[in-house]
Amino acid sequence: MHAMLRIARMGRYAALVTMLTIIATFPAYAADAVETIDATARGTSTQLGKVINIKVLVYQYSTAEDREALKSAFLKGQNQGLVNALSKMKSVGRIQIPGTVGYDLAYIGVTPTSTGRRIRFVTNRKISFGEAYRNTQSQAYNLTAGEFDMNDQDKDKSAGVLYPAAQLIINAEGELQLELRKNPWQLTNIIDWKAKGKE
Repeated sequence: MHAMLRIARMGRYAALVTMLTIIATFPAYAADAVETIDATARGTSTQLGKVINIKVLVYQYSTAEDREALKSAFLKGQNQGLVNALSKMKSVGRIQIPGTVGYDLAYIGVTPTSTGRRIRFVTNRKISFGEAYRNTQSQAYNLTAGEFDMNDQDKDKSAGVLYPAAQLIINAEGELQLELRKNPWQLTNIIDWKAKGKE
């Protein structure tokens, strides 16, 4: 009897320690972020009327070497080659979407524009249990990608787009193109929270 009570107490203690460890890691993620971007994602076409808030945490921007490695992987193995290369890259950020635990971003690139910056991100999409179990065609759209056009001159003109389920293809003109499973989501109400000392 005493042994069972002791085991139950140890189990509760282990659960408490685990919860505290998880809670303690969340501020660490935020503290390490170079940049945090909040946005409202609005559905288009068949998702019209749906609105969710997303958050993108940028820990560091990907390098030109990272971009070339992904380009090379795609040229060798098409979309699956890109997926394999992304899975081997360390996380450079995280996207948080309500209703999910969020997921790591494998690539976040930034390029200057005439009005500010363009931030592009891509990562492997989490395939749901139902998709895998039913072996649906949607599994082929195994990337999540998006971009922000940050307007530093007029913040209200910042805009973006989120591609929740996509695959990369080469179109008839021989150019890289994202093919979507469903429609893209427009990103509006963008707020860029740069970390102190990182501007």
